[in-house]
Amino acid sequence: QVQLVESGGGLVQAGGSLRLSCAASGSILSINYMGWYRQAPGKQRELVATITSGGSTNYADSVKGRFTISRDNAKNTVYLQMISLKPEDTAVYYCNAGLVSSSHSYFRPWGQGTQVTVSS
Repeated sequence: QVQLVESGGGLVQAGGSLRLSCAASGSILSINYMGWYRQAPGKQRELVATITSGGSTNYADSVKGRFTISRDNAKNTVYLQMISLKPEDTAVYYCNAGLVSSSHSYFRPWGQGTQVTVSS
């Protein structure tokens, strides 16, 4: 069974920084991409950033220049470094991945979510 486990959320003041981590575990053959989404209260889940196995990245306009996504392929782990945080960044952040299991099935699992709260 494939699982994504996030860590690193918390409460921070505006202008502060946080680093999120997400580790994929289980019978994984390969991971095509990993990424982060977020969902604020009363809003739809939205893309924050993604990164492919080759290192190509994609960011939401609202986080460009402030957030940096990176991954450690050897550890099946993706990171999200967030700086200059704003109150509008407050949300539950979810990890997502597109991966192939050892049984050659394609999965797009989600993590359980980690709360990020930015106070003004």
